[in-house]
Amino acid sequence: MSDPIVRVSCVRHTYPDRTEVHLCGLDFEVDRGQRVVVLGPNGCGKTTLLFHILGLLEPEEGEVSVFGVNPARHFNRIRERVGVLFQNVDEQIIAPTVWDDVSFSPRSYGYSDAEVEARVTEALECVGIAHLRHKVCHHLSGGEKRKVALAGALVLNPELLVLDEPFEGLDPASRTDLRALLNRLHSERRVTLVMATHDVNVVAAMADRVYVLLRGGEIVARGTPQDVFQDPGLLRRSNIEPPVLAELFQRLTELGAHLGRPLTVEDAARVLVEWGGRARPGAAAADAAAREPDGARRLPPEPATPRREP
Repeated sequence: MSDPIVRVSCVRHTYPDRTEVHLCGLDFEVDRGQRVVVLGPNGCGKTTLLFHILGLLEPEEGEVSVFGVNPARHFNRIRERVGVLFQNVDEQIIAPTVWDDVSFSPRSYGYSDAEVEARVTEALECVGIAHLRHKVCHHLSGGEKRKVALAGALVLNPELLVLDEPFEGLDPASRTDLRALLNRLHSERRVTLVMATHDVNVVAAMADRVYVLLRGGEIVARGTPQDVFQDPGLLRRSNIEPPVLAELFQRLTELGAHLGRPLTVEDAARVLVEWGGRARPGAAAADAAAREPDGARRLPPEPATPRREP
């Protein structure tokens, strides 16, 4: 059994307006090298969970452990091992230029000028914004600001990266770029990822383990994306819109077509093509007969022109 690097067990927190979040039900655990997604509607306690992991909140009851310490009391012991990307990056970017902002942490921790320069250059190149190093942060686009904040989170080469709604407000191209970048960090650097989101469409490509939260903080499900999406009804009860593919293949199962639960469009297309070939035994032979030896599709013959009598 692996020893989780993050563990949150039955934590309770009450905000000044008396709103209570009780993160209980199932223990929240993250193993080293995992990609973990926390899925739930707005207001369910996802950010509260992340803030406890980061030591920004201390629980009234329950247990929080990150790399073996209570982060609310001993975050200084683990601060260089944890990076964070907040939902509102404008609150995270605190310096006037990109270089100033990304270099803030290593400069604050007393790194030499040469080490600061090396780490900042590596972080900027990693997220693909080396060309922005001297730009004023205020003039950047939303996607560029998010990459600046991510570079600042990566500059100390953290083992754990915590992300709160990282795709919020991004256009489709920027979402795709960020998803690929995070997966590359995981595969190449073995960075452990903990990400909170309400967007089910990123889960299949971003998660090894998924936790589902109800409003109020109850953790009601835990498993692989395949396990969690096996029950679209559970997601709906959690006020989460299930992925279209999950609902489609559940409906096909109910109608007698047991095709499994593919999570991606590519897998779904393959499953449906294979199923279609089995459902029409003569389809493959007919298709082959309709093709020329070079693989080109044979066109049907032209209809005969009626012969006119003189």
